[in-house]
Amino acid sequence: QVQLVESGGGLVQAGGSLRLSCAASGNILTINTMGWYRQAPGKQRELVAIIITGGSTNYADSVKGRFTISRDNAKNTLFLQMNSLKPEDTAVYYCNIRGVNYSGYLEVWGQGTLVTVSS
Repeated sequence: QVQLVESGGGLVQAGGSLRLSCAASGNILTINTMGWYRQAPGKQRELVAIIITGGSTNYADSVKGRFTISRDNAKNTLFLQMNSLKPEDTAVYYCNIRGVNYSGYLEVWGQGTLVTVSS
């Protein structure tokens, strides 16, 4: 069994910063991609940022230049540094990993952490 534990969400004023963390543990052999997604009220879940083995990253256009995704491979931990936050960044943020464990293909979602940006 694999667990993702997220932390770091909260309430912040526009222009402020938050740092999200996601720690993965359990039956994991290899993590190929780690990513952050978000879902605002009444909207579909969308990709925020993703990082693959080797360090390549991809960001949604709406967060480029403001958010930075990083990972600690040794600790299977994912981070999202969010700067210059805007009210439209308000959403539940979900961590996602894709990889392989002893049972085969692995994909796990975190429980979500709420980020609220006030104007």
